[in-house]
Amino acid sequence: MTANILRRTVLRRAIGIAAGAAIGSQLLATPGHAAAPTPAPDLDALRRQTQEAREREARVRTGAASRNGWEMEKVVDDRGNIYTRPVPGTPLDIQVRMGDIETVLVHVISRFHYEIDALREGDVVSWRSPASVRRSLAESNQASGTAVQIRPGSYPSGALGGFYPLEQLTLRDILTDCEGVVRWGGDDRLPDESLFYIDVPPGDQRLTKLSDKLRSWAFTPGQGAGTMIDPLQPERLKAAKRLAGQQA
Repeated sequence: MTANILRRTVLRRAIGIAAGAAIGSQLLATPGHAAAPTPAPDLDALRRQTQEAREREARVRTGAASRNGWEMEKVVDDRGNIYTRPVPGTPLDIQVRMGDIETVLVHVISRFHYEIDALREGDVVSWRSPASVRRSLAESNQASGTAVQIRPGSYPSGALGGFYPLEQLTLRDILTDCEGVVRWGGDDRLPDESLFYIDVPPGDQRLTKLSDKLRSWAFTPGQGAGTMIDPLQPERLKAAKRLAGQQA
């Protein structure tokens, strides 16, 4: 009886080994699937893309900086950095460098609109062609999308005293909001009281920090443009006076 059991066990093991060997041989006989070859690059398409990029840069870029260090651009709304953007709460569209600069200049215009005088369509001149600005002056910053003129006809270049005292206090308070990142043309050697421009170069972290603050204000009730602010508060007056002294 024991001998029969042992024989059956040996036979089962032999059958299992034979079956495994058969399966293995089938697997070895199955042809493998090689990885698909990487397609060769389309050199003609790459050449076209490179040429298009060069033509776009030639059409948009000047290679020259405005007074504040940002590159002037020849066109707007054409795959450069300067695009037409709305100023929320106003009838205005401005042509401005996208991103942080847009956030800051929109804040300046909005506070002017709400707290100094309501602005109408056409009251703000933003981007100007590099050929139309004097490159040695701060107005060249408009060609880089980093400056705006608010009612230039009412506050002509070279003239002072265009704002009433309370309006100028509010204007100083707006500049204080901007922590020295924005300069008023009325403080320049050749004054232009209509001009407001970014006064830091590309890569300056003060611009990023300010735009983050202003974006936060925009989503916080009771803060930002449109909020009733008293520029005569002692602390605000003190901060505005300190900044005016620094920017003089």
